[in-house]
Amino acid sequence: MHTVAVLALDKVIPFDLSTPIEVFTRTRLPDGRPGYQIRVCAEEEETDASAFALRAPWGLEGLTGADTIIVPGTADPAAPLASAVRDALRAAARDGTRIASICSGTFPLAATGLLDGLRATTHWIAADLLAATYPDVEVDPGVLYVDNGRILTSAGAAAGLDLCLHMIRSDYGSAVAADAARLSVMPLEREGGQAQFILHDNAPTPQGSTLEPLLAWLQDNLATDLTLSDIAAHAGISTRALIRRFREQTGTTPLQWLHRARIRQAQHLLEATQHTVERIGSQVGFGSPTAFRDRFKKTTGVSPHRYRRAFG
Repeated sequence: MHTVAVLALDKVIPFDLSTPIEVFTRTRLPDGRPGYQIRVCAEEEETDASAFALRAPWGLEGLTGADTIIVPGTADPAAPLASAVRDALRAAARDGTRIASICSGTFPLAATGLLDGLRATTHWIAADLLAATYPDVEVDPGVLYVDNGRILTSAGAAAGLDLCLHMIRSDYGSAVAADAARLSVMPLEREGGQAQFILHDNAPTPQGSTLEPLLAWLQDNLATDLTLSDIAAHAGISTRALIRRFREQTGTTPLQWLHRARIRQAQHLLEATQHTVERIGSQVGFGSPTAFRDRFKKTTGVSPHRYRRAFG
């Protein structure tokens, strides 16, 4: 039987901790036998889990001999990793153990050096911090999970469920994984990645910057067919100066900022109205429904129709 060790670090996030325990415990093989046995492990006798204290039945010795180790997220991803934990995870990796992280659990995994040179993900809100803290890790904030073979990482919260189902499919095939997905009331594969969840906030408008009046004007004129020259003319500066100021103050170009603002407004309209996709595309400044659908899917990872079904 496949053994999964779930490592509860200090300030472990209960949702991330419970996800692999529930999913793997409920997994059954075609003959009814359980597919996994679970070990909940911790470095200390008692672990802070925010709303409660956790007494794990296994210490770090429970990681030895496990087929898979799961590192759930913690409330303090920047906390230093204890040397005993680092050494235990490195030793497991040398032995060929599959190691996976959920949400901010990517941070302690990265602290071991096991992600150096690899692509990885985490919750989108922490992606910039992960990239800045561990520059040798190729951070991809737009996906639900990344499988590097023996090292896997997942995005926030529910993406840990996607990752667990992916591992079940790798271990026992699609039929067993599909049964596990049904028990979890989840699709075996979700379309799109984290990108569909990221753009609910307003496009960046730096308060007090020299661009603030121009950005407010752009936000009010999303439906207008604007060129770079149009924007520069309204700002009363050259296109070269406009591009330079946008780079300095928003980190992007004028047209990229405009596209993002249009997609954000389209998301709002898809959620809050019953307008057709064609009408919404026109309302946010796209010349054709095809152009709108292509840009929306490129930005969010899903079509406007699928986005509406998920969030409308």
